[in-house]
Amino acid sequence: MRASDRAYEALREDIVEWRLLPGQVLGEVEQSERFGISRTPIREALSRLTADGLAEAHRGRGVVVSQVSLEDVRALFELREALDCRAARLAARRRDPVAFQGLAAELEAVVAQLHGPGTDRAGYYDLVERMDRAIDEATANPYLTAAQRSLRLHLARVRKLSRTNPDRLARAAAEHAQIARAIADGSEEIAEAATRVHLANSLQAVLTTPVREWVQPAPPLEAAG
Repeated sequence: MRASDRAYEALREDIVEWRLLPGQVLGEVEQSERFGISRTPIREALSRLTADGLAEAHRGRGVVVSQVSLEDVRALFELREALDCRAARLAARRRDPVAFQGLAAELEAVVAQLHGPGTDRAGYYDLVERMDRAIDEATANPYLTAAQRSLRLHLARVRKLSRTNPDRLARAAAEHAQIARAIADGSEEIAEAATRVHLANSLQAVLTTPVREWVQPAPPLEAAG
């Protein structure tokens, strides 16, 4: 793997997982020392993150992690509703029933686990990503898949805001299971309706998350290193 690719993927994961907070400076010197590479591949990685919308240039500070605003979240969900609902209908029309029956069973089994101690949230998010890939494959529409891929990069970041709310995670797993069941049964209308319910609940969960947990002020230059 090229040095710039390695840095890009690591920084992207840190941003999506909220290990790097909005407004935090992504200094070339600091990051080059962290990865043990020169500043040129770091500069390339930062350019890619900026193109993705995960980072942005800030006058006097260089490149910083991009902010996430309520307006951003609402705009993302407006697009998500259009894409996800269409994808659910197409998946129900063209699906492999066995694949989605299996996903539904796994999701239903996860619901109770998400309420318990030591919850494997990473495993749940991996399962959701598998369902996303299954829907992409079932739709058999490369243009829709490409549009979804770009959107999901930002949704992954927003989705992690619910990780401290086990009740919401459990409900989301149940909602995903309903979608998977509807797709397995070939019911386009129910798949779309279940998707709309899930999106409405997800948006409400994000909008009611305390602002201090996700919209972070930019740290002082001295603190940012």
